[in-house]
Parts: sequence; structure tokens; C-alpha cells
Amino acid sequence: MARIKFERVSKRYPNGFKALENLNLDIQDKEFLVLLGPSGCGKSTTLNMIAGLEDVTEGNLFFDSAVVNAVPPHRRDVAMVFQSYALYPHKSVYENIAFGLRMRKHPQDEIDRRVRDAARRLEIEPLLERRPNQLSGGQRQRVALGRALVRQPSVFLMDEPLSNLDAALRISMRAEIKQLHQAMHTTFVYVTHDQAEALTLADRIVVMREGVVQQIGSPDEIYERAHNMFVASFLGNPPINYLDGQLEVGNGAVTFRRGGLALLIPPELAQKLTAFAGREVAIGIRAEDVSEHGAPPAGQALAGQITSVLPVGSDNFLEIEVDRKQLFFRVGKEVHHKVGDSVVLAVNVSRLHVFDKQGGQSLIWQKVQA
Repeated sequence: MARIKFERVSKRYPNGFKALENLNLDIQDKEFLVLLGPSGCGKSTTLNMIAGLEDVTEGNLFFDSAVVNAVPPHRRDVAMVFQSYALYPHKSVYENIAFGLRMRKHPQDEIDRRVRDAARRLEIEPLLERRPNQLSGGQRQRVALGRALVRQPSVFLMDEPLSNLDAALRISMRAEIKQLHQAMHTTFVYVTHDQAEALTLADRIVVMREGVVQQIGSPDEIYERAHNMFVASFLGNPPINYLDGQLEVGNGAVTFRRGGLALLIPPELAQKLTAFAGREVAIGIRAEDVSEHGAPPAGQALAGQITSVLPVGSDNFLEIEVDRKQLFFRVGKEVHHKVGDSVVLAVNVSRLHVFDKQGGQSLIWQKVQA
């Protein structure tokens, strides 16, 4: 069992800086939980508290039903994989993987069995006699994973383990880490600022900002039902587009207006917005939520002028000026335009995000006082 619970946990440093504010988080046994956010948001501090490398200033941290605030790192049954790999340069791959077991005085036959099992699982058996300086970045990361794997811990902690790898290798290593979790049935807590890693790996994502949790949910929940503009902005490539305007309510319909632009909110969303007539809002339109196929229906048309065309292989990114605002959209590579063209796109209004302009909170997915 490896259920981890933060109960009103805060972290303050002697200089007064507050790295974490009133964290309440319940990490389930065998869950793959990702802590996501920009640098300085508190995600690594949270991970280090689980490891016992940072003290809890306020609140309680539980492993299962036991408070572990004062339990030292070596008694927490966790294994950590760092961004820097932290391999011993003078030791072979075999000895790097075996080091933790030797420190715990496991028998040699058990050490050998565990090391070779881990090496076979991570496909690094031919590398066991090499030194770290003879390995590629991806191979070094596998060795770091192997060193954690042989410990057979209750919890794997990973602090941006793929950030030093190139883009193609990061994708393949994500798949390996996901397969490792599925095979081991162990709790994984993973820190990253990379939205693609979070969306790919997580059972649940915790989005953090300045030491405060902004939203917790599955990847789909975080992406599709963002609770505020920060969460919506942090996920998506290109980032979500925002347009300021006003909500109009009449005859049972809710419409977003900005100058000559009018988008009709569909009934399933409109019923949540009728109390906000006249409210200044920001609507969010994700880059993929437009199309160009004939004349759009009334209330779904977005017209503008193309200011940039960016081919990215499978798609084209279009930068479009709409009422003096630059928006980015992703369309299929079969859509051919050039700078200066006027376009009319159909907006998938069922996927609109609507935020209060002042506070940035969602008016659809999080209760807000009218």
C-alpha cells in the first residue's frame, strides 16, 4: 500500500518565502499522479516533502494512516529519479544500479538477480559494464530508472526526469515510463512543466501556481473543463485564444458579443450562464476548435485576416487578426492560405470556455457568485 495524503500542508522558509500554501491532496495507491506547473510553483517542493528532503512547516503528511512528518528519508520506502540522473561517474552501470541495494546490505545473489531483472526490463543488459560517460542521454535515464526499480519501493518519485532529452527521445521514454507503471502497480508521483508529459502519463493532474493548487482532475477534465484562465492557458498547443466581450441574455439564448462578432452559446452551456447577463467575460477558443468547410451557421462564424501561416507537417498554424486581436488556430494541412487572405472559420461553440474577465474564474465549470 502507498496512499499519500497531504492535510493542510504548508511550507515556509526562514526568509519568509512560502513555497506551498494549505495543500490538501489525496494520492491513491497505484495512481500515476502528475504535478504540473511553471518553475517556482511548488511542485518540486511537494515531491521533496514526500521524499523527506523538505520538512513540513504546517499540517500533516500521511503514508497510508501514519503521519510521516518526522520520518527520515531512508525509512520512507520511496525511490527518486532526478532530472540530472545523479549517476556515479566512476562506477559501471551494474554498480550504479546495485548501489542502493549494497548500502542496504542485501545478499549478492539477490542484488545480481534484481539488477539483471531491471536491466532486462529496461533493455540495457548490454550496457552493464559501461561507465556513464559512455552512454547516451536516454541510456543514462534508463540506468537512473533501473536504480530506482531495483529498490522495489512503495512510491516512485520523478522530478522532471526527461527534461534533458531531445524531443523524439522524450516521446519514447514517456511510453516506457507509462509501461513501467502499468507493469509494477506502484504509486508514481511525477513532476513536470511539460503539458504533453502530463497529458500522456497521468491518471490525475495537479495544476499548481505560486504554491497553490489551481485544479485537480483527469487529463480530460483539466483540458476540457478548466476552472480558470491560468489552467486553460497552461495546457494546449498553441495556447488557448482569448477574446474579451460581453454576455447577452434574451429569449432563452445566451450570446457572446465583441464588436461585430456574435457567438451563440449552445443550450447545454447557456443554462449555466443565464445569471451573468451583461457580464464582461473572456471566452476561450482552443486552437483546434475551428474548421473551414463552407459557410458557418449563424452564431458560429469567426471572420478575420491571416497575418501568418506556420506549417508544422501534419497541420498548419494560422495567425488571424480578429477585431485587432491576434489569434492562433490549427487547421489541416489540406487548408491552403497565404498571408493577407480573409477567412471565415466555423467555431465549435460547444467547446467554448467562458471566464469572468476580472477574476479569471470559469463561469461554466466552477461555481462563481453572480
